[in-house]
Amino acid sequence: MVFWVFGYGSLVWNPGFEYDEKVIGFIRDYRRVFDLACIDHRGTPESPARTCTLKNVEGAICWGAAYCVRGGPERERLAMEYLERRECEYDKKTLVDFYKEGEPSQPALTGVIVFTSTPDKVSNKYYLGPAPLEEMAWQIATAHGPCGNNRDYLFLLEKAMSAIGHEDDMVIELAKGVRKVLGITGNGIPTEKKRTGTSPKALKSHSSVLRPLQEAVAMDS
Repeated sequence: MVFWVFGYGSLVWNPGFEYDEKVIGFIRDYRRVFDLACIDHRGTPESPARTCTLKNVEGAICWGAAYCVRGGPERERLAMEYLERRECEYDKKTLVDFYKEGEPSQPALTGVIVFTSTPDKVSNKYYLGPAPLEEMAWQIATAHGPCGNNRDYLFLLEKAMSAIGHEDDMVIELAKGVRKVLGITGNGIPTEKKRTGTSPKALKSHSSVLRPLQEAVAMDS
């Protein structure tokens, strides 16, 4: 028995579960976007973080890392239970083709699991949707939760994508925007005396519906 899971956010640098193989590569027709709320890892219900999800874009590619778990049903079950707790804000598991670096013509793997989210604010309460870059930068610069700051999530992703040799333009531009915000607000550490959280405009339609899952576990997302 074997299963593969594709990571495009924090799984790229911090898988957090036992795996047997890691392969750098990409999936087609998806683009990484910061449209998903995180309220129990890098944010809170009052000040949700923005984390990665995937958007269907024909012709796009999304680089990341695929992880293989072998060894039978029990190892698979433990890995999947961990991932489902960690990725609790994602409401879908999508099966995709995965392409290895240097072999773009044919998929190296099929049926690879990737955690995704429904891009609809009515059916998916964690979906924030797109926003102007400046607004997203402010939200990421100021949100924090049990696992740390939202900005560290972004900066670690920026570093991880550079380390695998496939920088993401959106990640780079958003990181620049966050650094600009942090320059305006000193060291960027949220305190009672500093401006914290996202702008009221960014959270207006979400603050009343976002609540932690009953048994959410504090792990990175």
